Amino acid sequence: MTAHTHRQRNRAEIRRAQGRTPRALAAAAITLTATALLASCSQGDSQAASSPPPPAPSATASLKPEPDGSPAKTPEGTLLVADFGADTVTFVDPDKGALASVEVGTAPYGLVVGEDGRAWVATYDGVAVVDTQERKRLALIPYETGNLGPATGGEYRGGGMGIALAPDGDRVYVGVNVPGGNGTVEAIDTRSLKVTDTADVGRRPFDVDVSRDGTQVYATDHDSFDVTVVDADSMDTRRIEVAPYGTEGGLGSWLKPHYAAVRPSDGKLLFPFEGERLVVLDPDTGRSAIEKMTANTHQHGAQITEDGTLLAVGTGPIDPSSDEGPSLTVRSPDGKEKVIPLEGPHEDVAVSADGDTAYVTGGFTRDGYWNGITVVDLDSGDTRRLAAGERPLGIAVL
Repeated sequence: MTAHTHRQRNRAEIRRAQGRTPRALAAAAITLTATALLASCSQGDSQAASSPPPPAPSATASLKPEPDGSPAKTPEGTLLVADFGADTVTFVDPDKGALASVEVGTAPYGLVVGEDGRAWVATYDGVAVVDTQERKRLALIPYETGNLGPATGGEYRGGGMGIALAPDGDRVYVGVNVPGGNGTVEAIDTRSLKVTDTADVGRRPFDVDVSRDGTQVYATDHDSFDVTVVDADSMDTRRIEVAPYGTEGGLGSWLKPHYAAVRPSDGKLLFPFEGERLVVLDPDTGRSAIEKMTANTHQHGAQITEDGTLLAVGTGPIDPSSDEGPSLTVRSPDGKEKVIPLEGPHEDVAVSADGDTAYVTGGFTRDGYWNGITVVDLDSGDTRRLAAGERPLGIAVL
């Protein structure tokens, strides 16, 4: 029996177990868990790095004035990454590497940048607001949600995780993890810099997205196997299960949703799973369909371009004997896929304005991470590694 067949059998056992007794359910979950050797998303922190981090760039690095004497500006196309292994965001020249870092708060996770040049960074302490032109922190907005636990750097730390900006720029939505319980989505007014509303969501809101018309907010509840749909006006919520392999294994399962992308053509949510299944969910009806994927690797970050091209980050195998290594899947709107191998685990991805280049962060929420970004030519599939930041997770192109 081939390794791939063995992995398919484990998946099949979980599917068949849905009609069995609790004892049989537990046995099937144990069978799957026993194969998990790498890239675990199960309960427990992981702090180890594959190599010591390089010194962080100076947070006070000055910008040279423009030739006409006007204040210098951060060039378009500069990358901004959240340094989960430090308390900073790092500005990165995609050709040369790190330029400068700015302190934002403890263990920054996700980030998003508005048209006005302000970056909103989800940290343990609150949402940091960064002027990306002058490279300085403007504010730190504390959360209304309590019981966040101690300030730690592991993937189970309390505080902000996924973060998204409303299309009109008036509100920022941040998913707040409450260790050991359900999380929240907090809405922040981008003018007053205050939390205006809070909605209850599921456990560990890894990712937050907003519908293209701004009427709905989507929190991907990693440890609840679901997505919470939040009405942006009333903040009323409803939860929809996203579990193409079932929910057996609970918190110990690897087969949970991580990141989503909102498809431009119809507003449906796309959830990549294991490089095998793409869940296409209608958030209005709650109905979903499953399409085949081909990377055969555990997947985290997802991004979609205006033409509907989906990019999904493969972090590496659950079972090295049967799964493929880290990769970037580039999936066209017609479902055709190009799988580009990557060296080592990665977490999230952003795409250049011209759509030609992807930037994949090497931070990763588990062990095996590295301090840099892989730059991917989406046409040729060529890659190069760029040292930058400390365990970079979230990323945006300025």
